[in-house]
Amino acid sequence: MMEHSKRYTRQMALPEIGSLGQQKLLNAKVLVIGAGGLGCPVLQMLAASGVGTLGIVDGDVVDETNLHRQLLYTTNDCGKNKVDVAANAIQKINSDVKVNVYPEFISESNIAIISKDYEILVDCTDTIATRYLINDIGIHLGKPMIYASIHKFEGQISVFNYQSGPSYRCLFPEKNTQEVPNCVTTGVLGVLPNTLGMLQATEILKIILGIGKVLSGKLLIYNALNLSFNELEFSRNEEQIRIGTKKGIELESSKKQNHEIGKEAFLDLCSNENYTIIDLREAHETPKLKNESVINISFFEIEKHINKFNKDQPIVLFCQSGIRSKKALDLFLENGFINIAHLQKGIQNIQLEVI
Repeated sequence: MMEHSKRYTRQMALPEIGSLGQQKLLNAKVLVIGAGGLGCPVLQMLAASGVGTLGIVDGDVVDETNLHRQLLYTTNDCGKNKVDVAANAIQKINSDVKVNVYPEFISESNIAIISKDYEILVDCTDTIATRYLINDIGIHLGKPMIYASIHKFEGQISVFNYQSGPSYRCLFPEKNTQEVPNCVTTGVLGVLPNTLGMLQATEILKIILGIGKVLSGKLLIYNALNLSFNELEFSRNEEQIRIGTKKGIELESSKKQNHEIGKEAFLDLCSNENYTIIDLREAHETPKLKNESVINISFFEIEKHINKFNKDQPIVLFCQSGIRSKKALDLFLENGFINIAHLQKGIQNIQLEVI
């Protein structure tokens, strides 16, 4: 690090940091879950600050609608995997940083494996179910969770599971409620996730360096329209800690089946008459798979049809790129299906005579 220390001169000039603090940053390993509106500024600031190892988890691709707020990406990146583009951008920001990419969505089957090598878990997602997963594995493994969420012109941030402090469940006990709206349906001011992401990065750096007062047991609420901050305090709830710990243990100990398959395995299963192959694409999408086992159910309609299948029925899901099939896979798993798989990276990567 010392040969590149000029990069960090202004940072190391702070008595609270110095060369020892900079070395702490270099040694740190941070997992950023979600490379969207929140994840981009978090990754940019951690890389620029000299955090040594960054993990990026996201199964999505860059879309033009991302560009007004996700500043790691450009127009030329549309259609590419976010994690790959983000990793390349980070290397341009700071080549000292080691970047590990996970081109998949976080789930029950992978969170324990992916998170085990990192010290801090950063929630940059937009789904409540995923936040519970991050929280629960964090409680069990003793890793803090840096949380933020956004809605229209408002955002909120907190730190969970820090030094035996309150958890996400202590603030938001799990209920059978629908997901909160995300920016796809409600819209978002482009600067808002960047503001919240900067605050997340600040808390991460404070934790690594052991300085300041970490936002544990407090929820900071930011309103962009009137530039106001409000702070709510909340306490550790032992019953919610017990629930999270139990679920975290289950996440780590359960030996879950790998539900992602490659093209060779996919084509083999297509020739197996015992398997039901579900094409989740719209009617106009090509290439078509010419196989009698294939049935077409639009991704947007699959939830209505899920009860038509037996839960032990062998099923393979596929779509164009693997994104919709992965989301449908999670839906089937949540409904108790045990013999279910999806085609990783989608049908677009298969060019054989059967198509």
